[in-house]
Amino acid sequence: MPKILRVRRGMKDREKEKLRLSRMSTYERELWGEGLSLIAGVDEAGRGPLAGPVVAAAVILGKDTFLCGLDDSKKLSPRKRAEIFPEIWREAAAVGVGVVSEVIIDRINILQATYLAMRRAVADLSALPAQAGLKVSPDCLLVDGMTIPKLDIGQLAIVNGDSLSLSIAAASVVAKVTRDRIMVEQDKHFPQYGFAGHKGYGTKEHLRALDKYGVCSLHRRSFKPVQERLNNKIGKEGTK
Repeated sequence: MPKILRVRRGMKDREKEKLRLSRMSTYERELWGEGLSLIAGVDEAGRGPLAGPVVAAAVILGKDTFLCGLDDSKKLSPRKRAEIFPEIWREAAAVGVGVVSEVIIDRINILQATYLAMRRAVADLSALPAQAGLKVSPDCLLVDGMTIPKLDIGQLAIVNGDSLSLSIAAASVVAKVTRDRIMVEQDKHFPQYGFAGHKGYGTKEHLRALDKYGVCSLHRRSFKPVQERLNNKIGKEGTK
């Protein structure tokens, strides 16, 4: 293809991507228009797995932030998520992460643990990159599918928000990649379960490992498949 045609196609693709990202910024732009400048998107990863923590992230994007390819983390390949993850940390105005362990999940239930992780993420919001470490108080939260109790901040729950809001999409990527990395690290301690592959979700491989090796300290004992194996004493409890 001639160089001039490649350049034109590249410009056309970029304009198309800018339009897509603009559509995903509708909620943010409406709030900016109302005079609210610090809009944080909030999302979580890891409500469903049988093992490991639930992780939430909060991300504030600037009005001119351009993150090519950013979308709901579930729509992105692991490779694309890994590529865009550092870009979010580099380009966002602020990022915060909250992690709640499997022990706390069992103690207070997964919904309350998710709320707690989200509150921790909002509290952790820190300015990037020039004022790194400076805590940021958002003017409003855009939250994927729910509102977060015990927060004195205006909120808007958006169903399928990780597909409809750019800041929530960014939070979904940060939460997902952070949690995946935690599970890959845990795989070094519990290699028999295959956490690096399934990340703690209830796959056939994971359930077979549970049947063979029993329950380890990373498992959520309040979750039915784990609870059933404890009650039936299938295998012995795994050890670290």
